[in-house]
Amino acid sequence: MGPHSGNNMPAIPNVFDGLELRTTNFYLDALAALSEAKVPYLFGGAYAFAYYTGISRHTKDLDLFVRPTDAPRALEVLERAGYRTEMTFSHWLGKAFCGEDFVDVIFSSGNGLCTVDDEWFAHAVILEPSGTLLCPAEELIWQKAFIMERERFDGADVNHLLHACGPSLDWDRLLRRFGPYGHLLLVHLILFCFAYPTEHHRIPRRVVEMLLERWRDEINGGAAEEKVCRGTLLSRMQYLSDTERWGYADARLQPRGCMTAEQITHWTAAGR
Repeated sequence: MGPHSGNNMPAIPNVFDGLELRTTNFYLDALAALSEAKVPYLFGGAYAFAYYTGISRHTKDLDLFVRPTDAPRALEVLERAGYRTEMTFSHWLGKAFCGEDFVDVIFSSGNGLCTVDDEWFAHAVILEPSGTLLCPAEELIWQKAFIMERERFDGADVNHLLHACGPSLDWDRLLRRFGPYGHLLLVHLILFCFAYPTEHHRIPRRVVEMLLERWRDEINGGAAEEKVCRGTLLSRMQYLSDTERWGYADARLQPRGCMTAEQITHWTAAGR
């Protein structure tokens, strides 16, 4: 057990059950260090997914979500605790390592859109008596909806979250999160109805009708004037031909998106 364990140690999440002792000790020590330093964080990843859906899966990492302003401090705290750290991608992700295990310090998403802000914390699920904070289901759906890489597609995760939480979701907030990309949410809702033909009632009809109407308005309005590829918001690799050879603007690039050219280059290079 690391130097931060003891009275300040957070309650052990059930998702730690079955992990090797060294991995559990690393996670607990990292959590205690952040708690002692009063760095606010939310549990995401496998822990939050298991809480909402009942589906457990063990990985070699622990996903902690923090505000962008807290990410450098979180990494400093973990480095002082004795772990190797790095700001892996300046627009969304840092890491702390202990052997083969690592903690992901997440403050946005790979496409730069889903920044962790105060609302993540305001709507977090609080687990008693430990006070552990979980990422809200709405924000998990929002972030996962954009992950459509060749090697990873989170559509099944979105479906399972909708299946488990659909009737209780704050749909107005979820619609606001997607903003101008509401038709991507519509795609996932259609996919959900395909996967679960007997569970349509879990999705409010008004939401589907609203998104369909928006889509009709966009189609009836004619083609957009700007030749832009929004596929890069879904995959960093699979739309390179569009932006590098076919003359499409990259939807991630500022001021249209949230990323700089340097960040896009770094993020793309890591996927090659």
